[in-house]
This record gives sequence, structure tokens and C-alpha cells, in this order.
Amino acid sequence: MVVDAREIEIPLDSQVRYVDTGTIGKVIDMKTVDDVDWVKLDKTDLWYRSKLVELLDEKDIKESSWGEAKEVNIEDIKERALDFEDVNIDANAGNGGG
Repeated sequence: MVVDAREIEIPLDSQVRYVDTGTIGKVIDMKTVDDVDWVKLDKTDLWYRSKLVELLDEKDIKESSWGEAKEVNIEDIKERALDFEDVNIDANAGNGGG
């Protein structure tokens, strides 16, 4: 039985959060090596120690656009780039108060 940081059993296909970085993903695989339990997350395709993740409830899961393709407006990006062309960078800019 693979358990999370709170000693709650982690089922396959459940959503978990890696406590150090906040990475959220679905558990796609599990393994035990040298008495250490590991879970593999779909978002990163990486293995995480099960004791460093926490099982999420439905209410904890927020909609995320990570990894999803979004439509990009090239003309909007070009317009924003033009805003930076008029920037004047001076080596004599004010310094911090130190």
C-alpha cells in the first residue's frame, strides 16, 4: 500500500500535489524500491517519493492550463514588441540607496 505524506492511501489515477513545488498531477504508476514508495505523475512524467506528495480532494483541484496548447495572436505580440523599441536605457540611471 502506497501512502502520502499524511499516511493516506494513494490510489492509481488519483490526483496528488508534490509538497515542495506544488506540482499537481495524476498518478499513472507506482513502485517500491528498497522499501521506499514512489509515484509517477502524468504532467511531468517524473517519479516522486510518495511521502512527499499529498492526495487531493476534488475541491482541491483547480483548472490548470499547464501543457495545453493555446491560440497565439502574432499581431498582438508584434504590437507589444514595438512598445519596447522606444525604451531608452541609460548607464547613468539612478542607483539604490547604498
